[in-house]
Parts: sequence; structure tokens; C-alpha cells
Amino acid sequence: MITLALSKGRIFEETMPLLAAAGIEVTEDPEKSRKLIQGLYQPLDLRIAACRLSVAVRADYDYASAVKQGSRLRVATKYVGLARDFFATKGVHVDLIKLYGSMELAPLTGLADAIVDLVSTGNTLKANHLVEVERIMDISARLVVNQAALKLKREPIRRIIDAFASAIPPAK
Repeated sequence: MITLALSKGRIFEETMPLLAAAGIEVTEDPEKSRKLIQGLYQPLDLRIAACRLSVAVRADYDYASAVKQGSRLRVATKYVGLARDFFATKGVHVDLIKLYGSMELAPLTGLADAIVDLVSTGNTLKANHLVEVERIMDISARLVVNQAALKLKREPIRRIIDAFASAIPPAK
């Protein structure tokens, strides 16, 4: 038996047709399991749940001028490490505020100048009068394999990787 770890929510919903096309049957409810596994290898981009990690600000905030002037920005995010690395690479000084939940409220309430969050359609940003000002990275769901399991169960795991690879729709 091979154990697959599946993300919950939208990614799970988009993964189900891919699993079916790959001939893989789900036997456990991912909503009831909270197991986490370390030491992962990423053999495939599944090309589902595509979004991006971006910087967004209030529509009336002049982000470009603040960055150009060397202002210290207050940035709310749950992706603290990625945000820290992104702004450090650009030489922008930031105070990071770790938040979970409705990130869009931070600039609206004055808690932060900007947010770093996942953006899919941008509709939530628009609904909260925010604009995307920088794209940090593109994100999509990946097939990951525990490295120890890959060594111990190489052939069955290789068959699963190949099945997924053949089920993934071509890039658009």
C-alpha cells in the first residue's frame, strides 16, 4: 500500500479528477487526517490550484513611491519567510506582522501598509479596495514524495508518478 497526502479544500476538489484519471482510488477522508510528513521530493507540477504569491496594498497607497523613498513598510502575511526573503532581495525595509485569516483587513484598518498573500482571481482584493502591486512567485499544487518511501518503495511510487504524469492536462 502507498499513502498519498492530500491537501484539503480547493486543492483537494481539483485533485479528485486527476486522481481518477490516474486510476487512483481515495480510501481515507483527508478532512479527518492531520498527518504531516517531512523530507519531501517534488517530482511533478500537477498544474492545478494555480495562484500566485503577491504584494497588495490599498488602491490609494503609493507603493512605488514608498519603496523608492526607502520607507519602512509594515507588511501583514502568514508567509513570513517568503516575504522576508523577497523584500530583503529588493533592499526594502519591512516590519512583518504574522497574521492568519482575512489578510485584506490589515491595510484597511491601518494595521499594515501592505499584505503578502495568495491571489487567484484577484476578486477578494478588488472587493476590499486593494490592488496587486508585485508578484512574488507563481504557485501550483505539486506531487510530493517522501524521500525515505521513495527509496523503500521505488517501483510502486514510480508507477504512481508515471500515472499522474500521463493524467496531467497539457500546459495552456
